[in-house]
Amino acid sequence: MTTVHRIALIPGDGIGQEVLPPATAVLDAVGKRHGIEFRYDSFDWSCKRYAHEGAMMPADGLEQIAGHDAILLGAVGWPGVPDHVSLWGLLIPIRRAFAQYVNLRPIAVLDGVPSPLSGARPGEVDFVVVRENSEGEYSEIGGRMNRGLPGELAVQEAVFTRTGVTRIADYAFELAEGRRKHVTSATKSNGIVHTMPFWDEVVAERAARHPGIELVSEHIDALAAKLVLNPSRFDVIVASNLFGDILSDLAAAVAGSIGIAPSGNLNPERDHPSMFEPVHGSAPDIAGKDLANPLGAIWSASMMLDHLGHADAAAEVLDAVRGSLAEGGVRTRDMGGTAGTAEFTRALLDRVGR
Repeated sequence: MTTVHRIALIPGDGIGQEVLPPATAVLDAVGKRHGIEFRYDSFDWSCKRYAHEGAMMPADGLEQIAGHDAILLGAVGWPGVPDHVSLWGLLIPIRRAFAQYVNLRPIAVLDGVPSPLSGARPGEVDFVVVRENSEGEYSEIGGRMNRGLPGELAVQEAVFTRTGVTRIADYAFELAEGRRKHVTSATKSNGIVHTMPFWDEVVAERAARHPGIELVSEHIDALAAKLVLNPSRFDVIVASNLFGDILSDLAAAVAGSIGIAPSGNLNPERDHPSMFEPVHGSAPDIAGKDLANPLGAIWSASMMLDHLGHADAAAEVLDAVRGSLAEGGVRTRDMGGTAGTAEFTRALLDRVGR
């Protein structure tokens, strides 16, 4: 019996349009062996659309994708459109309307992709950043006044709720139960006097419900240093919206290339579709040159498979990725090779098809 999933594709801008076709090709190939059929609906929501229409997506955009099983996003952002316009016009509305309050970013040093850190070895560095994805420092509360004057003022309010901190902490502890049973909480309670002590208190309360999990709180500046000095010590890192955003990009660099880094914007209750996207961004400097690394999108597609209940198919995709990289043959330039997007995709599809 075939399982059918409707997937909303949002290629977006730049290399986002180049990495989604390899991801869907891999999904289709592995789906055939596991009785999974994917039906794709593509949406042209992007900075290009903003330039022509004045909006990143139509007014009823959220309604158009609300009934899909998942969303696969390429990348968003392009010169000439301010980043806050592209982000708040597309990604954040999707994340918040669909209660995608978990941003999940796995990090691993893979055999065949050397880390810039001499002590970061394959099989030893394998952790996940659990980022709160719906509140925190990325709030809409604030404003500016006296624009252009010497006394110009900008105010930005961070918002931390008991509900928001509780559910992200619970997700992190439950994830750690199936891993190495260690959670690191990113904080800055020595300098941020209200929100971070509140974060610490709620995280500690939730930790008490998981007596088998070790909890360590680290100030964000020290934690960033330790991620570089000894990344193998980490298992699950839970962090606020801003701290998680920064840490996960740093961690991707530790893994050897931001081009391979995946992410999932998850609605754990599955009341709404979750969204999966590579971390690398739209990379205008290499767009259209067949230089993009499609692994971030392919790994994100594997995460989507797992979220949709196809753990074996998801593992098969990752096994093909790991095996292809370990052989050290065809690799894109960001991983030290010479292959373009198309050549690398063909090689990976050949391995998936074996």
